[in-house]
Amino acid sequence: MLTAPQFWPERLRSVRERIDSAALRAGRDPATVRLLAVSKQQPVESILAVAGAGQRDFGENYVHEGIAKIDAIGDPRLTWHFIGQLQSNKTRDVASRFQWVHTVDRERIATRLDAQRPHHAPPLEVLLQVRLGDEPGKGGVLPGELPRLAGFVAGLARLRLRGLMCIPPPAEDEAAQRAPFRRLRWLLDDLNQRGHALDTLSMGMSADLEAAIAEGATIVRVGTAVFGPRD
Repeated sequence: MLTAPQFWPERLRSVRERIDSAALRAGRDPATVRLLAVSKQQPVESILAVAGAGQRDFGENYVHEGIAKIDAIGDPRLTWHFIGQLQSNKTRDVASRFQWVHTVDRERIATRLDAQRPHHAPPLEVLLQVRLGDEPGKGGVLPGELPRLAGFVAGLARLRLRGLMCIPPPAEDEAAQRAPFRRLRWLLDDLNQRGHALDTLSMGMSADLEAAIAEGATIVRVGTAVFGPRD
């Protein structure tokens, strides 16, 4: 298993090859799929090795851990995405230090991010997390409540609503993997028919990125396949 520092660029190339192949099989331009390297619980040296191989987008699940890495690395070329569940008492740090948030699912969180986004910074890029199944404890807005939340977030001046995100339960069969991703794409299409101009679907991880790309993913969130298993 390739986990030592000298192998991280090779792992990254392998993931990009998977993305390119999946996009081509789906009749898509590989350039339309963005790789988000999930760097939670990874040391700074790992992120630097992957960034040195050309990766620019990194995702963090924990606010304080992410900010510590942003400060330690200090590279303005990198784009930082917050992809964890966001609590109200952490919105100020996320609004001021990250460029993307993938997990907005309540008006209160959106309002706080909007109020706390620095005015010298560009609008915060926002995705709405959608809960597609009956999964207690998982964040996300229910599909029936999505149009209302999307309309609310789209009206906030310091946020830029870009699209949707989901974290479906694991599935081994490709057809089962594709089903929730297809539903998220339908929900995005529905919002666009209602007057939005959304262009982003954040869906798919190490085990199911091919299924997500086949259904229209524009961001795939990949941790293990890039960095190897966490300790």
